[in-house]
Amino acid sequence: MASTGSPQELGAFGTVGACVSSKMCGSTGAEVRSVRWIIDGNNVMGAGADGWWNDPAGAAAELTQRIALWCRKHESDRVLLVFDGRPVAQVAVLAGGNLEVEFAPARKRDAADDLIVTRVEELFVEPELTVVTSDKGLVGRLPPGVAVRSSGSFRRAELALGR
Repeated sequence: MASTGSPQELGAFGTVGACVSSKMCGSTGAEVRSVRWIIDGNNVMGAGADGWWNDPAGAAAELTQRIALWCRKHESDRVLLVFDGRPVAQVAVLAGGNLEVEFAPARKRDAADDLIVTRVEELFVEPELTVVTSDKGLVGRLPPGVAVRSSGSFRRAELALGR
């Protein structure tokens, strides 16, 4: 994706094209691009009013499980799921295959945002990089041209989670 000067908001399917995998796209024979996703885990949890705050570790494990299942349908995509705070064993154990899980090492406000910005800066040589967040402060820190998908849109369209 070429740099456009500002982060690009994506539609419901997450990319400009209709197919998202490294395989050939149906009968069209068109080569399809894989996507590198960086997901702001706490922001995606916070986009739903489903009581996640009563058991944040359990909610993080449930979200990670749903994303792990989603990853199986998007085998050529690579996904990094980032959470605030100390590592949670029941979350970390769900990583594998094309899903990586990281926990922000610093105990400060916006620690996960800092980690996401660092990973984006390391990985943005890839043309298909999408950050999933609704955090306007984080979006403002991303390099120009990085695609952004809102947390609510990702929850609803990709994970079949309501508000």
